[in-house]
Amino acid sequence: MTQREKALQNIITEEMKKVAEYEKVSVEFILNGLKNGTIAIPKNKRHNFSDIRGVGQGLWTKVNANIGTSSDMIDYDYELKKLKIAIEVGADAVMDLSTGGDIDKMRRAVVKNSSVPVGTVPIYQAAVTAVENGRSIPDMTEKEILAGIFKHITDGVDFITIHAGVTREVIRQLVLQKRQDLIVSRGGWFLTGWMLKNRKENPIYTHFDEILDMAKQYDVTLSLGDGLRPGCINDSTDKPQIMELMILGELTKKAWSKGVQVMIEGPGHIPIDEIKTNVQIEKKLCNNAPFYILGPVVTDIAPGYDHITSAIGGAIAAAEGADFLCYVTPAEHIRLPSLEDVREGVIATRIAAHSADIVKRSDAKKWDIKMADARINLDWKKMESLSIDPKKFNKMRSESSPDDSDVCTMCGKFCSMKGLKPYLTGKYGDVLEMLK
Repeated sequence: MTQREKALQNIITEEMKKVAEYEKVSVEFILNGLKNGTIAIPKNKRHNFSDIRGVGQGLWTKVNANIGTSSDMIDYDYELKKLKIAIEVGADAVMDLSTGGDIDKMRRAVVKNSSVPVGTVPIYQAAVTAVENGRSIPDMTEKEILAGIFKHITDGVDFITIHAGVTREVIRQLVLQKRQDLIVSRGGWFLTGWMLKNRKENPIYTHFDEILDMAKQYDVTLSLGDGLRPGCINDSTDKPQIMELMILGELTKKAWSKGVQVMIEGPGHIPIDEIKTNVQIEKKLCNNAPFYILGPVVTDIAPGYDHITSAIGGAIAAAEGADFLCYVTPAEHIRLPSLEDVREGVIATRIAAHSADIVKRSDAKKWDIKMADARINLDWKKMESLSIDPKKFNKMRSESSPDDSDVCTMCGKFCSMKGLKPYLTGKYGDVLEMLK
């Protein structure tokens, strides 16, 4: 039985208990969320890991980090270092998006070494295998695509992205609209190429029931991918994007009816004034299923700084109800991320998630209140420990201020908190008397 099926029978699992404890909510809250489909717990029966997380309504906003090889950069140890860094700086999940080298080896190593849920996009490997065998990507067979999905599931992956909503009719609308940046999703274009060459419907869509049976067997969460997500803000919230979302809403109901957990993936590149609408549309069309959003990137002009453009969008989206933020690193749109890119991407996305949680959860602000107390008391060790990135805090502090200094080099002896403290703590008499 899956977590959802057990919830529907009012069976409380150890995973539900762990999620409830982490979230500081009742286990009944988690149970009801699983029943309603508003919460998912990505946990493959074959993957034993410590940091089990729930994703969805009423929970902390979660952060995912993408790692993996490419055809141009194949270094398994380096990618495992990225995994370690991502988890160390607070990623709630990781996805292995490898497209180079021994993909099976990489995925299995990530699953083995990850203490958080692991996701993959199985169609990537099917496409790579076709090319390595001297064929084109559209030459993938339906059998190969389905076998690839099952292999990822049996290897212990906790959630898989499948682009089931990229149908022939959606692509027809894309062509009629003359979209500026066409399709930026790799899975989206792999399947579009397959449909056009083979003149058949998307095999992920036509074989969806079979995929549900596979997922159910190991309680793998389906992350229904946004193959038509906008790749520039000029394409945002267009007809193909919304049509795909409508299809995903129907597939969500089908998955739930079979006891399979679901998340919905979202855009992409979205201007600030459309973010709220996009979240509302997803929640409405997909029956309040957890919303897993990439960014969104709010402007297209900042390659090298897209951890910032996406953090802006992510904070707004999560505050409006998005549940799961996929990080974007500074290297997005330029190259495969470095170790430092991974670190900065996770931290930036965690800042966005926490900023949103202050809006969504009354207890989120406690962290900020503790930091404010440390600042007024000029308690630098406490500020460091409370910092979202203590390592960077320590580096900056040690490079600029003596160990015995109670102020920083920004204000020095003109520090407002130090200067006002004697007056506002009564050392020179009653402040109210002074104000008479």
